[in-house]
Amino acid sequence: MNTSKELLKIKNLHTSFRIKDEYFAAIEDINLTLNENEVLAIVGESGCGKSTLATSIVGLHPEGNTKVEGEITYGDRNLTKLKEDQLNKIRGNDIGFIFQDPLAALNPLMRIGDQIAETLKYHTKLSEKERTKRVLELLDQVGINMPERVARQYPHQLSGGMRQRVVIAIAIACKPKIMIADEPTTALDVTIQAQILDLLSDLQEETNAGIILITHDLGVVAEVADRVAVMYAGQIIELAPVEELFGNPKHPYTRSLLNSIPQIDSENDRLEVIHGMVPTLTKMPRTGCRFGPRVPWIDESKHETNPQLHEVGQDHLVRCTCWKDFHFEHEEGGLNHELHAN
Repeated sequence: MNTSKELLKIKNLHTSFRIKDEYFAAIEDINLTLNENEVLAIVGESGCGKSTLATSIVGLHPEGNTKVEGEITYGDRNLTKLKEDQLNKIRGNDIGFIFQDPLAALNPLMRIGDQIAETLKYHTKLSEKERTKRVLELLDQVGINMPERVARQYPHQLSGGMRQRVVIAIAIACKPKIMIADEPTTALDVTIQAQILDLLSDLQEETNAGIILITHDLGVVAEVADRVAVMYAGQIIELAPVEELFGNPKHPYTRSLLNSIPQIDSENDRLEVIHGMVPTLTKMPRTGCRFGPRVPWIDESKHETNPQLHEVGQDHLVRCTCWKDFHFEHEEGGLNHELHAN
């Protein structure tokens, strides 16, 4: 993993949304870095705050109803302090964004070629002829056959996989240094998923870009990520290099996620069920271990009152000390139980 250059630094990030007359934090105390030529995966269930983190980086939340606090440093600028026109110069040019729903991200009334060219027109000094040439190059680069024909079509005339490729073409048009991919393979069949991931890998190789990959698919994470941040209820609860996370998961939530996935080569045929659901924004507990209510067989005294991230290994951070006493419901004891037993 190349960590020679830090591209993005997130420090003490809090993003809150206004509901009626009160603000509720959707993500809290987020501290992350993204390095050149690195894939940083953000994983967790729906409602954990993954997409909120992604859109907070590029300031895509509605003004007046959102409060973003903390620092997101890109170069020598704090993105949370920039005005809309300043952010517009960075979006698409320095930071590309691949949206989760390509049909919603594309303008239904504009031809595909015009939508890609719009980014080039805004951020580059290419002539109209040069822009047209670049559009066709991009469509070819993302694996679309007959680019001239597709450039004249509208979004509804394309398949889901082709629309996703178009969104990627727009995101990479200006060769951004950072790529944020929000569930880029959701709702695509396995073959198209693999092609999209290969495409992102090829683009990274070409530009040394740093990629933030938002996903709930741990299979994808294992295949492409360098580091993984696991999110739960708006917080990062575990952060580690990908091999360490899959080989030595610590937090009860991470272990539960990994044990809820069928493993062909595993001798254990039991799949763990994660009880309950991620709490809604207004009912999010603001003290104590947020995952505690979903593992009620672990005594409350084993959780921290104000859980912090602790270093448990090289570049391996875990929130709350409850991981030491965690065991699955059908098992006995935890790490501390094992130590005492021996």
